[in-house]
Amino acid sequence: YYGLPMVSFNSLNANLYSLYVKNIWEKIFAIILIFLTIPIILLFGFLIRVSSTGPIFFKQQRVGLHGRLFYQYKLRSMVANAENLKADLAHLNEQSGPVFKIKKDPRLTYIGKFIRKFSIDELPQLFNVVMGDMNLIGPRPPVPQEVKQYTTNQMRRLSMKPGITGLWQVSGRNSLKEFDDWVKLDLEYIDNWNLSLDFK
Repeated sequence: YYGLPMVSFNSLNANLYSLYVKNIWEKIFAIILIFLTIPIILLFGFLIRVSSTGPIFFKQQRVGLHGRLFYQYKLRSMVANAENLKADLAHLNEQSGPVFKIKKDPRLTYIGKFIRKFSIDELPQLFNVVMGDMNLIGPRPPVPQEVKQYTTNQMRRLSMKPGITGLWQVSGRNSLKEFDDWVKLDLEYIDNWNLSLDFK
């Protein structure tokens, strides 16, 4: 710029053509999956409505690419006031680091336990992919409270658009109790990302 030599650094494999292809094929695939799974979403949406009080969908603010905030959508698997009960259950947290997870969460509804077991509650996130907030494959999208506790190295998780599934989810998911292991797998995906890895 202005005759000055510049060096550019990027925290991921910045093959812009491949990222463009990833963005396009994932949106197309997400649209196809929406049409294929809409009967499942409607069925369990009805079951959620008649079995417990509260909305069918759960909307939560998450942190995406480069710290951008967006709303992630899921089928509601917990009681309507689940977020308000979180502080009372903090002592039951089974995960290390800034993450809150309980395997047998008492806030889960009867239908919620089933849709969590088979990840049916995740299906509305396909709309997040179409809207451009998420990828099908990428790091787990954190909540803002988690990001506030991140170290500098952990912030690198935000250098790629978050995904519905990813290396962490297929490498143990809830069996991984250490947050550092989550980060390690997410950064391994970011550092080694390519289209063939996504297909794999």
